[in-house]
Amino acid sequence: MVISQTIFSWRTIFRLSVIALLLCILLIFGAVVVARAASTSGGDVVFLTNRDGNEEIYVLDVYLSLAHNLTRNTAWDGAPARSPDNTRIAFTSQRGGNPEIYVMNTRGGELRQLTDNPARDLDPAWSPDGSQIAFTSDRLGNWDIFVMNADGTNLRQLTDHDADDTEPVWSPGGTQIAFASYRFKNWAIYVMDSDGGNVHVLTDVGRRHIEPAWSPDGLLILLSSDRRGRNFEIYRMNTDGTDLQRLTRNIAWDGKPVWTANGQHIIFESWRDGNRELYMMNADGTDIRRLTFNLASDRDPS
Repeated sequence: MVISQTIFSWRTIFRLSVIALLLCILLIFGAVVVARAASTSGGDVVFLTNRDGNEEIYVLDVYLSLAHNLTRNTAWDGAPARSPDNTRIAFTSQRGGNPEIYVMNTRGGELRQLTDNPARDLDPAWSPDGSQIAFTSDRLGNWDIFVMNADGTNLRQLTDHDADDTEPVWSPGGTQIAFASYRFKNWAIYVMDSDGGNVHVLTDVGRRHIEPAWSPDGLLILLSSDRRGRNFEIYRMNTDGTDLQRLTRNIAWDGKPVWTANGQHIIFESWRDGNRELYMMNADGTDIRRLTFNLASDRDPS
């Protein structure tokens, strides 16, 4: 009787162990499937944070809430921008003593410096085919927009204006570039052909409009503006500047909007919970939820 009970006990323990192992395997498999689905649908975002003491570039899976750093350098790293095929990240770094454009793979390796100039080079933005990078530089005295091949060659100047031109972003078709400019003594969103021609303004020059972001389907442009109440909120408009719609309504500052790759969600940074964190909402501004929970500053999503 004692032997029979012992055998039963060990069999029970064995069966429970097998069940637990199978459950672990299913959970791991499920996490991999979800992670893969998140990757293909635009579920990861690179961003800038100082949670390690100085500002570094991190990557966050917005569905699994997992984040880890891609850069580890005592110098400032910032302005991350993912390539369209999600294999490379362009960014600005002062690791050489001056803000320059660098590129690395999505694991933080294969680092390469693309620009080398005594002036400041910022705001890298990939062309849709990944062959070119537009960026902002003050190498000619004020901020203008330049473009180069993705390997740093064939540098060309796109804007040449006394006012500052910044924050370039390509249209999905690669034929146009939207940017922010101070041409009428106030920040507004402009668009130009990808060769720098046919520049025209899209937003009211009487209010500040910055940080354009073109939707993946090419139909809309996100932006930040303090046009109501001197508090920055997120808006969207048609690519010709019509039908401007307000998406966020909060007494705190909201900015730096970017689209997920599938165009279904918008990721942005906000001060609404006391310090700068990342948030996500539907493309129409509904269902806002917080993505990062850290006492440090999490910002500049891409």
